[in-house]
Amino acid sequence: MTTRTPLPAGPPTRTATEKDPDRRFRRAAARFPTGVTVVTALAADGQPHGTTVNSFTTVSLDPRLILIALGRRSRLHEVILAGSDFAVSVLAGTQQEDARRFADPARPPGAAGFAGRAWRPATHCGAPVLLDAVAYFDCAVHAAHPTGDHTLLVGRVQDFGVLGHTPALLFADSRLGPVKELP
Repeated sequence: MTTRTPLPAGPPTRTATEKDPDRRFRRAAARFPTGVTVVTALAADGQPHGTTVNSFTTVSLDPRLILIALGRRSRLHEVILAGSDFAVSVLAGTQQEDARRFADPARPPGAAGFAGRAWRPATHCGAPVLLDAVAYFDCAVHAAHPTGDHTLLVGRVQDFGVLGHTPALLFADSRLGPVKELP
């Protein structure tokens, strides 16, 4: 028999800064650790674009499908919705700088945004795969679902692989860090 512990009576105590529901939602969601990826695509002019995404999950083995949530204000959003397929690089724990760089809207657009980063074109879509990452997925757009301020993109995996065996990068409590070894 399972014993359930009741939730504390009444709402949790909140400070003045926690009264904003959007801020409280982000704080609650931040308690769930997520992996960190950089999603890339080629624009119609052949220029590469990329952005940091931590909303990534595998969806299906048959067919092989993955899902990302891409913010509608991202430069990459319009590139992909204009018809570009995309690649996902799963970042290594040592790639905190890459995660921050591709999350920064002030970074240079196009190829200049990848300066100093080791990458190769994905076999199917041609978008950059970051070589310091631990894994990659090369995807064709399978479906796009507008959802709130994001679009859920389902990618049909055309190619994939493991690039390294170091721990992956995690995002939790608004901080980046490597996965710790499990017991």
